[in-house]
Amino acid sequence: MQETGGAAAPVSALRPAAGGGDAAGSAPLRYADVRRRTEALCAPLTVEDHGVQPFVEASPPKWHLAHTTWFFEVFLLKAFVPGYVAFHSSFEDLFNSYYEGVGAPFPRPKRGTLSRPGLEEIRAYRAHVDAAMEGLLTSRDPKVASRITLGLHHEQQHQELIVTDVKGSLGTNPLRPAYRTPTVATANTPAPLSFADIPGGVVRVGAAANVAFCFDNERPRHKVWLDDFALAARLVTNAEYADFIRAGGYAEPSLWLADGWAWTQANDVRAPMYWRRQDDEWFEYRLDGEQPLDPGLPVTHISYFEADAFARWADARLPTEAEWEHAAADTPIEGNFADGALHPGPVPGGKRLAQLFGDCWEWTASAYAPYPGFRPLAGALGEYNGKFMSGQQVLRGGSCATPVGHLRASYRNFFYPQDRWQFTGIRLARTIARG
Repeated sequence: MQETGGAAAPVSALRPAAGGGDAAGSAPLRYADVRRRTEALCAPLTVEDHGVQPFVEASPPKWHLAHTTWFFEVFLLKAFVPGYVAFHSSFEDLFNSYYEGVGAPFPRPKRGTLSRPGLEEIRAYRAHVDAAMEGLLTSRDPKVASRITLGLHHEQQHQELIVTDVKGSLGTNPLRPAYRTPTVATANTPAPLSFADIPGGVVRVGAAANVAFCFDNERPRHKVWLDDFALAARLVTNAEYADFIRAGGYAEPSLWLADGWAWTQANDVRAPMYWRRQDDEWFEYRLDGEQPLDPGLPVTHISYFEADAFARWADARLPTEAEWEHAAADTPIEGNFADGALHPGPVPGGKRLAQLFGDCWEWTASAYAPYPGFRPLAGALGEYNGKFMSGQQVLRGGSCATPVGHLRASYRNFFYPQDRWQFTGIRLARTIARG
């Protein structure tokens, strides 16, 4: 997710709701569970895998292991534990992502050049900080509790980034090695794409006051006017996107925004990231290795530019983020998340609007901007989110790499229009003409 983009495009910034975060009794268990989950995601990797940075947007896995630890050390241990002794004096800058208020971050494009510290030293760093955190995990101080909750959600964002960044390093390796054994279900051909009519009017969007936790960019909750609209019942599939390619979608400038057309030409973009054509057959790199393209699964690793062009070709458009949230507001947060196959799955049956949560982050037509009355967190933590509200697009719904329990209907992710190394996909919308 941006840090769900984060430093590459940081994912949504976090803000505790009134009343703080986890109860003191559950905090130690949740802390241990989240920290173990991060390490479990790295368990299938070799030592060499931990140091690879395949492109500027991604970071090496060992950097994620260190940065999530840095967050607890800088914003909790140094802030609330008198006399705390840092593990290493240079780590405050070395593993700082973009917090200018607390030091001089090491240049992001060069994270892959850091052969030292080695993986074992970074693991020792995690153990040092975890031991020091034990005394804070039962604190009754609401500021401490809220910041622990913030740190845990921050680490969950980096868990998603570990998955997508590892896919970047393995998927651009000529050997195309698998991260895990095959677990992706084969999809049946889904029903033709249909649309559900959604009534508009004055609606409320943004996180409600009584949520236990939300990111600061989800607030304040406010009213918006929506015209009636229709939302696609499912995500766009590989087969449907292949039709777009076959019809010459990448060769027709009238379908593309000017910046998108320039991007396709400058980068020779002719298909989704991780697609490869051989002998008139498409293959797709997945975390279970390169496989023949499954036509019934959702298309993923799509830029905003590609999603917008496809929508125009399909005589549709992308939904606004307010439309998406209004449609999803009463939908249970269930879907294909990071405890599953780590790839978008088949369309589940029996739902009016399927795949709203999980599978793919869904591009919206909305620029990432502050809600009316938005106020970032005070101090250095205010850098988490607010300063990135420029030049990016909002995505909704989470993905197959998003940790379970990390989402709400109001959750706003954001990336630059050309970004596509995350599990991003397409849901279409249409305007309903009245009168």
